[in-house]
Amino acid sequence: MTHMNRRRFLKASGALAATAAASQSCAVLGSKVHAVRRDRRPNVVVILTDDQRWDCMSCAGHPFLKTPNMDRLAAEGARFANAFVTTSLCSPSRASMLSGLYAHTHQVINNFTDFPKALASYPRRLQEAGYETAYIGKWHMNEKTDEKQPGFDFWASHKGQGTYYDTTFNIEGNRQVLKGYYTHRVTDLAEDWLRRPHTRPFLMILGHKAPHGPFQPEPKYEHIFDNIKIEKPATVNDIGEGKPSWVRERLATWHGINGPLYGLQEWDKFIRCYLGVLPSVDDSVGRIYETLRAIGQLDNTLLIYLSDNGFMLGEHGGIDKRCMYEESIRVPLVVRYPEWITTPRVVNEMVLNIDLAPSILDLCGAQPLGRRIHGRSWKNLLRGDARGWRRSWYYEYNYEKEFPYTPNVRGVRTDEWKYIHYPNGDGQPDKYKAELYHLASDPLETKNLIDAPEHADRVRQLRAELLALQKAAGGLPDVMPVNPELKMEMPEQSIR
Repeated sequence: MTHMNRRRFLKASGALAATAAASQSCAVLGSKVHAVRRDRRPNVVVILTDDQRWDCMSCAGHPFLKTPNMDRLAAEGARFANAFVTTSLCSPSRASMLSGLYAHTHQVINNFTDFPKALASYPRRLQEAGYETAYIGKWHMNEKTDEKQPGFDFWASHKGQGTYYDTTFNIEGNRQVLKGYYTHRVTDLAEDWLRRPHTRPFLMILGHKAPHGPFQPEPKYEHIFDNIKIEKPATVNDIGEGKPSWVRERLATWHGINGPLYGLQEWDKFIRCYLGVLPSVDDSVGRIYETLRAIGQLDNTLLIYLSDNGFMLGEHGGIDKRCMYEESIRVPLVVRYPEWITTPRVVNEMVLNIDLAPSILDLCGAQPLGRRIHGRSWKNLLRGDARGWRRSWYYEYNYEKEFPYTPNVRGVRTDEWKYIHYPNGDGQPDKYKAELYHLASDPLETKNLIDAPEHADRVRQLRAELLALQKAAGGLPDVMPVNPELKMEMPEQSIR
């Protein structure tokens, strides 16, 4: 943050009084916060990325992307190896994280809908419980508004996607262009807010733009992977026999590997740019970690790192999310909170984005969101207690006319199996071939077993399980666009 912009931020946020305190040594400031703060309920810091797939961390096995700060959180806490989203699309997933509800209930079913003002959320619950609350960065529910949302005492966000450089922010009602690289600027705002004197526990959500496309690495990391040979995924040509026809039909679109690749045109450049924005995010994680340490609140903070959805990097010919293939629905989720996670671990149970809200409230001892939410707390999983945990869950996505390359999607996933189908919405037979994968033997989802006679009973079983899960979540009758028509033209420029 430049000197002039930091001064503007401080003035806009009413934080000038904190300037003198911030100039003191970290130890003095930290001790001051400890002296004032007697409430030992945990603080909460949620770091949310956009379109980061689960394996884009070195601790998750990426072959050359290095993320030492994300890795440190995992080494000192818990990494969920099987975290998924119930709708792989930015706004619906973000609304599910806040509310603990499936999209069919919270009704943010696309990227152009506001989060309902009256809907309960974990920030509102924590605010009601006396927490100081802040949202900083990308909100992305309704492309056209940057207005402050219920549940937050402090607000610094922007309309739509934002840009990697020089985004216009609404900081507590004062709109200003924050010059510089997005990842650094939102981290500056977050550090400044954290360094304020806090006499109560706090919640801060930091929303990154990265690695959402079109990707633009900062100069420091622009060429970091130039000497790395970029291989296409093993399943890049898995688009033929066995796959539904829409997978092939969209190859030359905005969401296909033969399309413009977000304007980058070259495959190697596309991958290097996607990965090249993540080291900046990792630096940001390190800065937040060190700021919490400096103010004396690191070990009393529930620190959560996750993404709103995954992203396909050429698998099955796609470069998007929305569908139910693993690369689309699987996300990173790392939690650090040593007061509860006494033994660092990898959690293998299936957890969902709808579990975030009830888990945070449970760990903070706050009032639950109610009996009718669909998620559940993973608090006990952090200590290795998986008794009674889910063995299956279901997925829903509704066709969008703005991005008409993916049909309606419904499916069910278990530890070993996945069933996907593409309903027309009118009760008639599906237009596109359904899919059945034995994930235990086919993790890359290349062998569609839907027509295999020996698996007919399995298909019937999973169809029944899907209906039972939908019924339990209030998802029936299942309302969706009727007879969606896939189109191959490029999306409107402002929403790409």
